[in-house]
Amino acid sequence: MAKHDVISLDLNDSEPFMNERQRAYFKAKLIAWKDDILRESKETLVHLQHENQHHPDLADRASTETDRSIELRARDRQRKLISKIEAALKRIEDGTYGYCEETGEPISLKRLDARPIATLSIEAQEAHERRERVYRDD
Repeated sequence: MAKHDVISLDLNDSEPFMNERQRAYFKAKLIAWKDDILRESKETLVHLQHENQHHPDLADRASTETDRSIELRARDRQRKLISKIEAALKRIEDGTYGYCEETGEPISLKRLDARPIATLSIEAQEAHERRERVYRDD
């Protein structure tokens, strides 16, 4: 299922929060996102295998190694993202999806629609980022 196949969600606050329809929407959205990432990962592997040819020219080899390094870093980020998507799917199953891990309050549907792996409300996320800036070692 591609992202564009996911049904749209009416961000109507009059419905009970995280009802069955909303859970189904976010589950479909997360699964589609994960499928897209996995498809892209397979394409990257094919590309890396194709590029695994020996280049006699030193500049070509250096360029290929740089490209490979960038692709591998992107794959690592994708692997971490898949882990977060799987955690979100687990939260949907156990009934904790959509609730802030710090406050227990509902995360806004708009935020979840924009970032379905969110675990913090906007307020909690902003407070977390402020604390990070204060304690960050520059």
